[in-house]
Amino acid sequence: MKRDFLYNDSVGYCQLLDHMGSDLSIVNSARASFDVTHQEMTPRDEKLIGYLYANKHTSPFEHCVMTFEVNVPLFVARQHMRHRTWSYNEVSRRYTNVNLEFYTPTEFRPQAETNRQASVHNGETINPTVKSVIGSQATWSTKASEALLSHTRKSVKLYETMLEAGVCREQARMVLPQNMYCKYIATANLLNILKFISLRDKPDAQWEIRKLAQSMAAGVKELFPVAWDAFEKSQEDSAK
Repeated sequence: MKRDFLYNDSVGYCQLLDHMGSDLSIVNSARASFDVTHQEMTPRDEKLIGYLYANKHTSPFEHCVMTFEVNVPLFVARQHMRHRTWSYNEVSRRYTNVNLEFYTPTEFRPQAETNRQASVHNGETINPTVKSVIGSQATWSTKASEALLSHTRKSVKLYETMLEAGVCREQARMVLPQNMYCKYIATANLLNILKFISLRDKPDAQWEIRKLAQSMAAGVKELFPVAWDAFEKSQEDSAK
């Protein structure tokens, strides 16, 4: 059953679809060697979870699972799908050409001067002129946001024209831009979700995927609060 959106804004959305297990599942998995099962969490169990994560005895965390529905621009989805321990199924443009949506921001982050792959993360935004036409009586300029919107519309028009002319969907889709939204189902065990969060919710990660990681973190915190506390403490300790 679908739960509330973990986030839903102009960048995209992330929704928890399903989950399996609890903090107690971690405890009982860890004690499987002794053939011991607890029915309720105790303070000792909470300490055990903290010990397990801190000392990298992490296999018990793999018995908990979360499934999300995600809808983000392609360039964000492809970053997420670099995490190959997850399972993914996405809407395929081989099968459908409807419900095309695009991410068209009106402001952009500047490129960082010292990091070739990153942007400036201090809240500064720009919308620079990317084209100017000087006429005899006036100058016409095009902002980056306007150019993005124009490019997107032209790409969609070409896509639709190719389909109408008989080109197959699986080839016509090549003209659709990277800012097209990609909707997919993503499933992973708790350990690999925490690994994803640790890598993608960092100051040097791309802002758009940080939002995705933060939304998943909110889901973990709600469903597995003891495991989340252990994860946060481990992150704090490693940062010292």
